[in-house]
Amino acid sequence: MRLDGKTALITGGNSGIGLATARAFIAQGAKVAITGRDQATLDAAVTNLGPNAVAFRADIIDAAANEAAIRSAAETFGHLDIVVANAGIAGNTPVGGTTAEHFERIMTINVTGVFLTVQAAAPYLHKGASVILIGSVHAVLGMPGYSAYAASKAAVRGMGRVLAAELSPAGVRVNVVVPGATRTPIWSRFGRGPDALATMEPRMVRAVPSGRISEVEEIANTILFLASDDATNINAAEIVVDGGLIGAPAGAPIYRG
Repeated sequence: MRLDGKTALITGGNSGIGLATARAFIAQGAKVAITGRDQATLDAAVTNLGPNAVAFRADIIDAAANEAAIRSAAETFGHLDIVVANAGIAGNTPVGGTTAEHFERIMTINVTGVFLTVQAAAPYLHKGASVILIGSVHAVLGMPGYSAYAASKAAVRGMGRVLAAELSPAGVRVNVVVPGATRTPIWSRFGRGPDALATMEPRMVRAVPSGRISEVEEIANTILFLASDDATNINAAEIVVDGGLIGAPAGAPIYRG
């Protein structure tokens, strides 16, 4: 198995991409610690994942709690081979309708929280360890109304390269996975109800050359690749999983006539 004997920490591992990644890691032989804010969903996730998963409740913007959770995970396993800094939030921040507090919350969770996660985990990473950050196509799309989210994910792109340089002497790789639209529960949180994705998807896929959005397992499998020994000389890279949205936009159905 590709992760046999390895240990992993996944922030925001109680739903969506994080949970799918935990499932993929365990299927490939890893022991996984997940963190998240909600105890009920953490408990449900561990029940679903089985005996090779443990959970620690921590809000990523609570630096002390996040550090304590990471320390507990490392002490449980003895060390960490993989860190997936997945926890983050989206949010609409239009010009003329955004408070400083809302803008700063997105930046704090998506940027400061990611940095502090890697910093807290670094002492427990062995030579050959892999750190994966989660970016977004929003960093380059210029989508109206998403200044804070786009800025935060652009920051993750730059941070990934700095962290790769900084941790390379310790033999630790740092890479970024950049998802496009993906089938996760996050769509129901935009104030449009539980059927938000079903309503929006037909319009969204017209701009994607592959003609569809990603399944959560496709993002998880990309993270799995970067975490595994199949990627031992991949460092400071970005892998985009978006069906060609930002790489080949002219191939999208909307332009095919």
